Amino acid sequence: MSQPSPPSALSPERLLGIRRGIEKESLRALPDGVLALTPHPAALGSALTHPHITTDYSESQLELITGVHAGVQDCLDELTEVHQYTHRTLREAGDEMLWVSSMPCGLPTDETIPLGRYGSSNIGRAKSVYRMGLGHRYGRRMQTISGIHYNWSLPGLDNQGYFALIRNFRRHAFLLLYLFGASPAVCGSFVEGRDHALQLLDGKTLYMPHGTSLRMGRLGYQSEAQASLAVSYNSLEGYAASLHDALTRPWPAYEALGVLNPGGDYIQLATSLLQIENEFYGTIRPKRTIFQGERPLHALRERGVEYVEVRLMDLDPFEPVGINAQTMRFLDVFLLHCLQTASPPDTPQEIAELARNQHLTAARGREPGLQLLRSGHAVTLVDWGLEILAACEPIARALDATHGGSDYSAAVASARHALAAPQGLPSARVLAAMAAEHDNSFLRFVRARSILARQQLLARSWTPQQQVKYERMARESVQAQHAIEAADSLPFEIFRQQYVSAARLTPRKPAKAVAA
Repeated sequence: MSQPSPPSALSPERLLGIRRGIEKESLRALPDGVLALTPHPAALGSALTHPHITTDYSESQLELITGVHAGVQDCLDELTEVHQYTHRTLREAGDEMLWVSSMPCGLPTDETIPLGRYGSSNIGRAKSVYRMGLGHRYGRRMQTISGIHYNWSLPGLDNQGYFALIRNFRRHAFLLLYLFGASPAVCGSFVEGRDHALQLLDGKTLYMPHGTSLRMGRLGYQSEAQASLAVSYNSLEGYAASLHDALTRPWPAYEALGVLNPGGDYIQLATSLLQIENEFYGTIRPKRTIFQGERPLHALRERGVEYVEVRLMDLDPFEPVGINAQTMRFLDVFLLHCLQTASPPDTPQEIAELARNQHLTAARGREPGLQLLRSGHAVTLVDWGLEILAACEPIARALDATHGGSDYSAAVASARHALAAPQGLPSARVLAAMAAEHDNSFLRFVRARSILARQQLLARSWTPQQQVKYERMARESVQAQHAIEAADSLPFEIFRQQYVSAARLTPRKPAKAVAA
């Protein structure tokens, strides 16, 4: 069993070394609350090479990315600045806005949702083919769900430490879904033709009365094929072996699809259970910065874990950029708690138990007396959450002592209050605002919040220097894309075969004990 870290793990030097960054997805929507089908705006630069503005699954789904930051506020400030430029660019081009909910706006037919396009280079084509494959495997509507990824690292943490953190994160992730889930309702267009257990709220809105995050429940990123994966997080070696198997094992339904359709067009990158590593859905991932053209699994195996990517955070529709500083500080405390707490190895039984807890919390997290399973025994969500928060309090105090002030302790106190008063949770506030101000319409509520967020961000000060900086980044990204396209020499099919080959997943040497 992994033992909790000693108190020295929370030395001021290490706490000051925490680094974080954010990746935030948002659909582009029209004023009437339906998906914008226009191409990625040219003034935003190249989605392939821009360091801060790209697209996720769809051409209509922006992804805004910060750099790596030592300070919470610095990270939030950069995220805000990227949003400001994006909103200003959208205003110049027309009347589109960023949709502020994780669950999508009004969607067209599945096949009409546009896939992300990244130019004519081999890597650009591969990104589009991968998205085509996702559409065939899971449907395009599912891919329009948006979220926030919180990337986090602590200096001196080795692979064993990161995987101990990940195991505990998965055990306690229900608390984040409860506290920050903000997607209890959805437009009916999202579930059209699908079986679901949602209740009808108005003519076009479906919901779960005590739901927290439909995005992270059974309507979200789920698949029968991936349900067959019981990936263990007991070691880098075991995790890598599980992913390697999924990336190389043929899956009958995907083999039946083939790589090419009868007309000779590419419809997926490979016929394996996973096309590439990013297809594996999880609440948290171990990550390592990759070299150009390198496979993520190869990078992990060769150089070890560099940071973790927290993937279960909903967009907060009450925040202009989808997250605030207090939430980020709570995540810092929570991740340190996961690292500090004893982390026994996971088992197939526990992995199944955690999936059950996730689905229960997503669908019924605010239900009074809701019980989860912990090591086979029932425990109420609130009681378990209070235990976690009690363990978080000394960590918050250590962070406050390092940074000054009481912001971290306030973040934990706010979470404690939310366990006692769930009506203040984002998911409850969404339903209350829908009922009080928008006749229980999900689309009308999110449309109003999206317009308000746009107004707030456009009203913030913006200097000529900022405009010049972002225009320069856009131009340079387009030039970088053209350079990649000009340098290509391989036929795409040879590039594809080489990229998905098992040989690209195997390291030349074992991962270092401590990530750089």
